[in-house]
Amino acid sequence: MEDDRNGLDEIGFGYRPRAIYACDPAKTRGRLVPEPESPTRTPFQRDRDRIIHSTAFRRLKHKTQVFIAHESDHFRTRLTHTIEVSQIARALARALCGDEDLAEAVALVHDFGHTPFGHTGEDALDDMMKPWGGFDHNAQALRVVTKLERRYAEFDGLNLSWETLEGLVKHNGPLMGKNAVSKKPVPKVILDYSATHDLDLDCFASLEAQCAAIADDIAYDTHDIDDGLRSGFLSLEMLEEVPLTAEILRGVRERYPTLDPVRTGHELMRRQITIMVEDAITTAGTRLREIRPQSADDIRHCGRQIVGFSGAMAVKEATLKRFLYANLYRHPDVMAVRANAETILRDLFRIYLEDPKAMAESWREGLIDCGPAVKARHVADFLAGMTDTYAVREHRRLFDHTPELG
Repeated sequence: MEDDRNGLDEIGFGYRPRAIYACDPAKTRGRLVPEPESPTRTPFQRDRDRIIHSTAFRRLKHKTQVFIAHESDHFRTRLTHTIEVSQIARALARALCGDEDLAEAVALVHDFGHTPFGHTGEDALDDMMKPWGGFDHNAQALRVVTKLERRYAEFDGLNLSWETLEGLVKHNGPLMGKNAVSKKPVPKVILDYSATHDLDLDCFASLEAQCAAIADDIAYDTHDIDDGLRSGFLSLEMLEEVPLTAEILRGVRERYPTLDPVRTGHELMRRQITIMVEDAITTAGTRLREIRPQSADDIRHCGRQIVGFSGAMAVKEATLKRFLYANLYRHPDVMAVRANAETILRDLFRIYLEDPKAMAESWREGLIDCGPAVKARHVADFLAGMTDTYAVREHRRLFDHTPELG
């Protein structure tokens, strides 16, 4: 038996050399519900696998990124965006000698709490849930992986490791203390879970979680341009007015003066990702040399974000974001679709709250005699888990008229 186990140790884990400041899966802080370790996968590899096999992961296929999915088969959804984020996160973690599997797990789970219809759905649900604590997609993602997924015999949720949950909750920075990234109150969901399985809410997340966070920015900064060009809301001429993209386009046209617009756009995307990734790696390397961390906890407690853009790139990236908000996310046609999507969610929230029997049968249990706060949060869970297509189908089932989304 011992010989068999040693054989598995030799072939199974796929450990790679890691820096001293990387998260070591052999030293994980563990899971809320203790489980025997796998002989062939590290805890972080196991987390990644559980995330990919979850219902919430599959639902990302039919959730909006920017454009409602049925507007074109080629627009990104939450799922394709998530895959792109995970690829960039792994590249960053590999370059910085972090744990690639942990970076990938955080990237794959980071959008689990998003509603149907993108940020429109989150804004509407947050407004409707104001009397009961509001709605936050990071807090909702934590609810999904600690409570709402019901796949295992011995626990609710996915029972992910501490490091993956920390990365999910804090990938953008601390939630409490002097370095808190937001002045908003910490959602009760996060506070309640942390009281049981302390996520150290007042410090930064691991290097790997920071890789996932900036990978998210790089992915949507770049790929939303691609979708914008495909939709016709953006043009290469417009992008020539934005410092980062203008610089890249000059280089493309100097090398390929007769290249067609479609390929020019793709070349822009490819080069932009490379430039942003290399800037983040170089900047993180400089910061690591400055603080000389000797452990993963040194990263958490150094008082600053380690994986980020240089000052010059941060300015360019902020300018690009403002451009995208003004010309893509707030485009009149996008806003018209958003308004109709918001109507659908508000109608569904109201009818489910008034009559829980209108919900799917599996969601009705225990709602007849519960208080309004419990009922409202249950309705929010149901709505947040919906895909775009299911929300539209439910609205058509319950109402005589459903707004058009395309």
